[in-house]
Amino acid sequence: MGLLTWLIFRRKPHSSFWLGLVMALGGSLVILWADLGKHTQFGVGDLMALGAAACFAVYLLVTEKIREKIGTLTFLRLAMLSSTAALLIINLFLGVSLRVPQGRTLWAVLGLGLISQLGGYLALTYALGHLPATVTSISLLSQGPLTALMAALLLGEPLTIPQMVGGTLVLAGVGLAHRQRHPEDEANV
Repeated sequence: MGLLTWLIFRRKPHSSFWLGLVMALGGSLVILWADLGKHTQFGVGDLMALGAAACFAVYLLVTEKIREKIGTLTFLRLAMLSSTAALLIINLFLGVSLRVPQGRTLWAVLGLGLISQLGGYLALTYALGHLPATVTSISLLSQGPLTALMAALLLGEPLTIPQMVGGTLVLAGVGLAHRQRHPEDEANV
């Protein structure tokens, strides 16, 4: 994301961003390396995840630019309406059932939609109106360690040593990337 911002918008991130990014990616690699030791196959799901990451990077850059001109709720409304229309067309084309689930499944889906999706995108869209996409994108790396911590606390899943070490590196890197610019960083811009 830092390179894309530099190439597209001609805005070079400050030095603490790059150091924070290296630390956060290093922490992510510690977690990933330990996970790859358990299952080493690379499949279609992995390719789709990489494709989703590339699309999300573009989404962050575009959202940052659009948010300079319109408010959070206006942008979110336009993004969600266009996404809903596109997903409806895709689902109809693929013949995916649009049947509404019943009982607890319906409540779980509504909770995921309202809390995880709507709440998450509202916070992200708001952040992109106040922070650069580079800082926002690196902040998203904290999802992994925070999810592992929540799983340990709420579901009793044990934390592994690589998760603790990698998670600590990720969170420290995110914190460093958020550091305010200092005069010596301005000379690098």
